[in-house]
Amino acid sequence: MIKKLYEKSEIWFTVVWIIAYIVLASIGDNISADIGIIKIVTLPILIILSVILFIFVKKNGLFEKYGLCKSEIPASKMLFYIPLIVLMTINLWHGVAMNVSPLESLLRVLSMLCVGFLEEMIFRGFLFNAMVKDGVKSAIIVSSVTFGIGHIVNLINGSGAELLPNILQVIYAVAIGFAFVMIYYKTKSLLPCIVTHCLVNATNTFANEATATSQSIIIKCAVITIIAGGYALYITLMVKDKETK
Repeated sequence: MIKKLYEKSEIWFTVVWIIAYIVLASIGDNISADIGIIKIVTLPILIILSVILFIFVKKNGLFEKYGLCKSEIPASKMLFYIPLIVLMTINLWHGVAMNVSPLESLLRVLSMLCVGFLEEMIFRGFLFNAMVKDGVKSAIIVSSVTFGIGHIVNLINGSGAELLPNILQVIYAVAIGFAFVMIYYKTKSLLPCIVTHCLVNATNTFANEATATSQSIIIKCAVITIIAGGYALYITLMVKDKETK
């Protein structure tokens, strides 16, 4: 059934995955909140979705098409991915804290690793590839913007996100999405994006947001947007397709 939908329309295949991911993850978060243990239901759901997606891609020989392969461009041309390394630390800029119990921390870290993999495969792999046939620019814009807007779901999924931080998250998520899609488009590898996304998500578990003020949050958002947006522009202008040493 999954393969038939994929062969019929990659766009609708992607839409189904986006809806399934958002709805099922949100349901899992809400049930977990009702139970009183963060991510206790969400994690199994995300693991199942990740396994299904991975098996589908492997079984149909789509690793290279969706970037689960080595980059075609040397790391030196990508500034050794230093901007991504900086982005991996963003959740620790206000310090480190144990915000929930050890069990909940583990559940959340594992869940966020799955989220990083799923979102990169869906928004960069599936969505971008489905749209790029009709135009690279529109595919880049849609992939970046939908990735950012998708974070609005945090306001309604029981995660406890507040309005200002969530709106700012949407803004810099668009910039990060732009950087990620350019990395994927130029290098044909999604692995740097998956690794960065997974670690950014996982470290959020230990973010010490209690000490953050509205001003510091805004500054943080601006810095992230500048780093991600600047890196995306560098890749766009300076890195040629399939550039070699």
